[in-house]
Amino acid sequence: MLINHEHTPLVDALEEYSNIKAVRLHVPGHGGGPGLPKAMRRSNLPGWDVTELAGLDDLHNPTGVIAAAQQSAAELYGARCTFFLVNGTTVGLQALIAATCSKDRALVLPRNVHRSVLGGLVISGASPVFIEPAIVPGFDFAAGFSPDKLDAALRQSSGAGAVLAVHPCYYGVVGDLGGLSEVCRRHGVPLLVDEAHGTHLRLHPALPADALSLGADAVVQSVHKTGGALTQASWLHLGGKRVERQRVADALRLLQTSSPSYILMASLDAARKQLAFKGQAVLDDLLTLAVDAASRINQIPGLAVLSKEYLGGPGAVHYDPTRLVISVRKLGIGGYAAARRLAAVHGIYVEMSDAYNLVAVLSLGTSRADVMALVGAMAEISRSVGAGHAADRNCNGLSPAGPPLPPQVMTPRRAWLAKQKKVNIEESRGLVGAEIIAVYPPGIAIIYPGEEITTEVIEYLLQVRKMGVHIQGAADATIKTIRVVDI
Repeated sequence: MLINHEHTPLVDALEEYSNIKAVRLHVPGHGGGPGLPKAMRRSNLPGWDVTELAGLDDLHNPTGVIAAAQQSAAELYGARCTFFLVNGTTVGLQALIAATCSKDRALVLPRNVHRSVLGGLVISGASPVFIEPAIVPGFDFAAGFSPDKLDAALRQSSGAGAVLAVHPCYYGVVGDLGGLSEVCRRHGVPLLVDEAHGTHLRLHPALPADALSLGADAVVQSVHKTGGALTQASWLHLGGKRVERQRVADALRLLQTSSPSYILMASLDAARKQLAFKGQAVLDDLLTLAVDAASRINQIPGLAVLSKEYLGGPGAVHYDPTRLVISVRKLGIGGYAAARRLAAVHGIYVEMSDAYNLVAVLSLGTSRADVMALVGAMAEISRSVGAGHAADRNCNGLSPAGPPLPPQVMTPRRAWLAKQKKVNIEESRGLVGAEIIAVYPPGIAIIYPGEEITTEVIEYLLQVRKMGVHIQGAADATIKTIRVVDI
């Protein structure tokens, strides 16, 4: 078969998306350019694509300009030190797990962590001790977990290497992280925080408090999501001294690319400056937009926007209003169908959808016109489907929170390295899974390697398959088969 080398499918697809002038209510937060720092918008990016030349420092042993840029970021966030990441928050989380956990030191974590955590568990050999997070009523997604549940888990798992929390979750909700920090201090265990969606929290008093200010020992933030950097540009902050700096640096040298992008690192440096000088002012405008949009959408029949009235308990104490979580449950079409209609009919692309909800991210690159376009489109969708008629008829009961936790039979590392075989999903009950399967977004695992495949997991996967929901991790993207440990 001859290949047409004139064809550039990826380039063509990106050019097409760029040319349609889409309303981008998704990450990266620069919105296709408007939210980028001026230094990045006016730069000669090809000329910035260099290697470790004289005067340009070395990410893996920084003593010059990279070290100075990292120190400036640390000062902005009140961190003991900051590491620039060019492999996203994924590598930061994996490095922290590798630096604190091992086969003899478990990782205590909520089930709604991002699937990238699996890499840290496989590398470290640690056993996961999962905690069931709180479910937000009316929206049915998982949020944080309570200090009481953490205390019980640490009492039962003596010698835990670390606790990992998500702050905020993908839907913008935070739990009682200060309470979790107190529990960790009592047990002498470091608190690691996935703050991928919270780069901006520290910069405005109306937002939930950031993780470092609440006592976290180590925090990873996706600066590209809400901070104006380019995709894959993240940073890792160390707070207290329970996480050893050298161990983290060693893990990052092992896991990060040996050819780091200077363009990504420059975008971190430029984003830090923009956040320091303009962050609060931009967030003032975004919060005003968010409140106005929520008020307008709440008046549309069949729709509801997440607000404080839906929160309660230590697992869901506050939320980020710049993340519009819109329930379409009463429309009866489901979040997936609503997102497809927004894109196909209105050219509006939201960050994510689930069975009941849409999540639209308002960030540095979002304009008032973008937000009003969303409001108008949601009104049109409500009119077109007839709100309140046969509510929930197409949601199929696929809860965003996922099925109940399956039993853990072996560590993820042992299952990952074990001999494996492929079986039909319908015939996998009672077997031990050898791969991770996650609905993406938000990337929360339905099953981890080493867990028993239960009836509830199978039923959930069959629903996912029927609805054609996008998944990651599985070798068979059609979810007809699943890899299991060949015992």
